[in-house]
Amino acid sequence: MRADARRNFDALLQAAMAVFSELGVDAPMRTIADRAGVGVGTLYRHFPERSDLIKALIKRDVLAQADAAAAYAEELEPAEALAKWMTRLVDFISTKKALGPALHSGDPAYQALPEFVLGQFTPVLRRLLDAAAASGAIRNDVNASDLLNAGLRLATPASDGDTEQARRMVSLLTDGLRHRPNPKS
Repeated sequence: MRADARRNFDALLQAAMAVFSELGVDAPMRTIADRAGVGVGTLYRHFPERSDLIKALIKRDVLAQADAAAAYAEELEPAEALAKWMTRLVDFISTKKALGPALHSGDPAYQALPEFVLGQFTPVLRRLLDAAAASGAIRNDVNASDLLNAGLRLATPASDGDTEQARRMVSLLTDGLRHRPNPKS
């Protein structure tokens, strides 16, 4: 993609998320184009259908969430990297509130998104878990898919606006993974 096309693409994604958050997922596409500073033709060239724009928003944020795992693994102790990534999962869910009506509409255009999300998140979570277990900070029998599903379910209140409750619950879940020696009987 040319640099100007990439800028337009990115501007459209930013504008779409802002407009959807303010006006809902059925907001006029012209409003998104205007907010991005591009013509409506540019919007439709990149995103022929509204669902294409919504899927692009989700995929961009999923990839950013996945990339954050590698950054956290480099910067932080393994258990802290895991906890921070799980907390960021709450923020990921909270930013999707505006997209909920479309994502839960039954539109077949969104059928592949859950598999995409799990396909991106499960391996990076597995690496974080492996590193934390190898360091002795957490137990070594945690299944990445189970933890991801639990984290996503606990993050659900964030999609209803209660981000702090979701963060507390995910924190409790993550803290429960910490390795503790068995007390002697």
